[in-house]
Amino acid sequence: MKLFLAIAAVSCLSKSTTLAFAPSAQNNVRSATALNAKVGIYYSTQTGNTETVAGYISEAAGLEAVDIGDATDNEVLGLDSIIVGAPTWHTDCESERSGTSWDSWLYDNLPNIDVSGKNVAVFGVGDQASYDEYYCDAAGELYDLFEGAGCKMMGFTSTDGYDHSSSKAERDGKFIGLMCDEDNQYDMSEDRAKAWVAQLKGEGFF
Repeated sequence: MKLFLAIAAVSCLSKSTTLAFAPSAQNNVRSATALNAKVGIYYSTQTGNTETVAGYISEAAGLEAVDIGDATDNEVLGLDSIIVGAPTWHTDCESERSGTSWDSWLYDNLPNIDVSGKNVAVFGVGDQASYDEYYCDAAGELYDLFEGAGCKMMGFTSTDGYDHSSSKAERDGKFIGLMCDEDNQYDMSEDRAKAWVAQLKGEGFF
């Protein structure tokens, strides 16, 4: 009887020790979620091209991309850094250039939430051949409005390798973020996205 009790005690101690030093799966899930929740990727699309580029960025960053039309203000407020992207649909317009959910969100939602101090990086998708004078203009609108809301804008890129005549997404000879052309340079988008995410990591965005 004494031998049985001794064996049982050792068995219980062994299990307790194992549990004490084993990582908690629940804690791991919570931590991963909290880390991922600090950075968000939001886009909206007309033809699917912007969603494609958002997918490249999402894969490179290890984050989920969400249509801004499906986002809540509280979700956006809970982030430290935000990647935002749009196509250009309404060419040569001063506002509401994307023809997507951004057109209402930027003017109805953004002014009513406090995003000041958040890191923001912009990407745009356009067609350099057909709309070379308006290339990725909506990305410039995103930039202007988030900057005006007090955000820290990050992720500027070179205009080298592009073939356009003008763009509202340029500032001082550089693009205000990542610009992609799924119509004429679709084979370059994924590598551009990977390089941009690596650049943002170097800038302390993530």
